Amino acid sequence: MTSHVEQQIQARIARAKAEAERKRQQREELAAARTAGLAKRHAAKLRRLAEFGQQLAPIFDPDSNETLAASGA
Repeated sequence: MTSHVEQQIQARIARAKAEAERKRQQREELAAARTAGLAKRHAAKLRRLAEFGQQLAPIFDPDSNETLAASGA
């Protein structure tokens, strides 16, 4: 038979373990959501770059073998 104090300690340990498990699960869920969000943002960025890629591409001067700066300098 365990004493009242030992039972209280065991209950406290069980609560601490449950809380640690809850926090671990929450961290996993947040990490998964973050990963999914980053992937979506990256895909959207790639789509934008593909749409405007020709406009954003640097101008190439084949005679001098140099790309011109956006300012034309």
